[in-house]
This record gives sequence, structure tokens and C-alpha cells, in this order.
Amino acid sequence: MPPRGADEPTHAAEPDRLAGQPLREVERDGVHYTLLGTAHVSKASVEAVHALVERGGWDAVGVEVCTPRMQSLRDPDALSKLDLFRVLREGKTGMVAANLALSAYQRRLSEQLGVEPGAEMRAAMEQAEQRGLPAWPIDRDVGLTLRRTYAGLGFWRRAKMLSGLMASVVVDDEVDADEIERLKQGDVLESTFSEFAQRDDRLFGSLIDERDRYMAASLREHAAASGAQSVLAVVGAGHLAGLSRYLEQSADDPRATQESLKTIPPGGWVARHFGTILIGLIALGIAWGFTRDFDVGAGLLLDWVIATASLGAIGCLLAGGHPLSVIAAAISSPFTPIHPLLSSGMVSATVELAVRRPQVSDFGSLRDDVTSVRGWWRNRVSRVLLNFLLTNFGTALGVYLTGWRILDSLL
Repeated sequence: MPPRGADEPTHAAEPDRLAGQPLREVERDGVHYTLLGTAHVSKASVEAVHALVERGGWDAVGVEVCTPRMQSLRDPDALSKLDLFRVLREGKTGMVAANLALSAYQRRLSEQLGVEPGAEMRAAMEQAEQRGLPAWPIDRDVGLTLRRTYAGLGFWRRAKMLSGLMASVVVDDEVDADEIERLKQGDVLESTFSEFAQRDDRLFGSLIDERDRYMAASLREHAAASGAQSVLAVVGAGHLAGLSRYLEQSADDPRATQESLKTIPPGGWVARHFGTILIGLIALGIAWGFTRDFDVGAGLLLDWVIATASLGAIGCLLAGGHPLSVIAAAISSPFTPIHPLLSSGMVSATVELAVRRPQVSDFGSLRDDVTSVRGWWRNRVSRVLLNFLLTNFGTALGVYLTGWRILDSLL
């Protein structure tokens, strides 16, 4: 059935604004869904959103954004309210850094193409709210998506994923034509990891297929809760086929589907316990060294302290850490690998945050600063995140090097 009000007079330019735009109609549980597939870097998609919302007859508009993303679009100053102490304490530093990296990539696209990636999502929200319609955030939290993606990959795939994310920050060249075409047909996250996303089934599953299932379940749950009968959903063109298929065919309970897609897969037993096993083996190796000869054991223990302390401190130095942060990294690095809930990066970044408190101007310029390599080190907010990440990396490198050194000595 067509949306209620579809036979009313339409905007004179509507046929042109909708020409060539991918649309799908799905009927499910007494609800008529109109799915608009958009290109995330296209002014034509923004115009198509305006045309469809203006047509009227909708009970609600579903938008391919998660709740935090919707809040940030509504409140551009949300970054100024970021509580860095809480971010460090709750272990969300990596996710905040990843989100900033993604926003930097999108900013580069915006400057190059003259249209902000996701502008059509903002338009859908604004148009809905202007007409008193609820705007539903139907996508999964980007942090959960990245964590599920990361957890489901092996070592080399993880390295490639992180390199793709880092490349989106450190490469200042213009985004090439192939990437732009992927964005026109696909998804911002997929494009960020474009070198391998389409060739990796696991990555595609987390970035695209899982989100198709999640958004279909989210639309069904919102519709059931609100009693909506005619819903417009604005999603990236790359999600159109999968979303319409799951809307039509999925027999799963919508809420159960969403909850299952929010959990982080535990991974294999070895992956989950690798760190504990490694630290245990190193401790046993040092103890064994003491049983063979006191000097051997003392030497291995000294190797552990020197390697972890020095490399943790070097990581902090590379992040531009304050001297007190560097000292904190050096002191904590030999001990924190033993503690499952504490890291040297958390210690050094907390000290950095205490001695170099970010100013209001740092939060205000954060979105601009993270678009360049130099800006990450110049801004006090992003430098705290770098401190956490690079200090942890240095300490972890020291742990692995010490493990090989102890193994070599004992053999």
C-alpha cells in the first residue's frame, strides 16, 4: 500500500529530485516501509530525502545512525562535554580514538567533495523533526560494530583493519575516485577499510550484513512500539538489498536479534587467555631461572623491568607525553601487565590529563585538529588518547620481547 497522503499534491520538483534514486517498498506486519538508498557523498541524495519527506503520509522516519551519532548531529558541541577521566576509567579510549579517526576521514571527504558524508541523514532528521515526526536511530553503535569486527578477526586481519583506520588519518592525499564510488554505492565504514573490506567475508559480515539485520530488527521493534503504519527509512545504498531482505524474511524476534548483535564474541580460548598465558610463562621462566642460578633469575627479572619500563616510556615520549607522564609510564609498565584491569597507558594518560588539562579551545578545535597528523599531537585531548595507545603499545612490545629473551635463555 502506498504511504498515506501520497495522492496529495507534491512539490513541483519532486520527479527530478527522485529520478534515478534507489527505492524499495516492503510490507511487513501491517507496516509499509519505503526504503531510500542514498549515496553518502551525494547532494542528489539530500534532495531525494527532502522530496520524500515533503511528500507526506509518514508516521516516522528511520535513519541509518546510532543513538550517539544522532545526539552528536543534534548537538555539534557534544565533544566539548567529553569526560576524558571517565573515558580512561571505563576503557573506552580506543573507541573514542577510532571515532575521531573516522570523523577525520569524513572531514577530508567533506572538504574534497563539498558535501558532508551523511548529510542526507542529517537532512532526514531535520525534516522529520520540522514536521513533528519521530526520527528513529536504527543503526548499531559504531563502537560496538568496530569491537565486534575486531574480535572476529585473526591477528593479520586485525593489523590490516587498524592500518586501514590509521591510514584514514595519516594520509593527507585526496580520496581517490574508487573510494568515492564505493561510498556512492556502499557504506562509510566499509569505505574506510576499502583496501580489504570487500575481499574479507568476516569483515563484510560485521560491517554490513550484521547491520542490515540489526536495522531491520530495529525498524520492526520501533514500528511495533509506536503503532506506525507508514515508515520512511533512509539508509546507505549498500544496505538497501540486505535490509529489504531481512525486513521481508526474518522470523526472529526483533529485540532478541538486536541484543545478540550487541554482544562481543569471546573468540577462541587461546585468544581470550593469550595474555594471561604469556605472563604466566614469563613468571615461570624467571622463577625457573632463580632455581638454576640466582644470577640467571636476577638477570631475567632485570630484562623484564628494563624492556617494559623503557619501551613503555618511549611510547609515552612518542605521544608527546609530559615528563611526569613518561616517569609514570616507566614505573607502571613492569607491573600493569600482571593486572587484568589496569594498563600502563591508563596510568600515564591519567597523569598526562592531570598535569596538562585540556582547555575549552582544545575541545572546540578537536574535530579540525584530528584531520592532520600534527593536529593529533598538538591538541591536548587527542594527545591524551595517543598517550594511552602508544604507552600500551610500548609496554606490550616489551612483554613480547622479554618473553622471547627468557625462552631463548632457558633453552
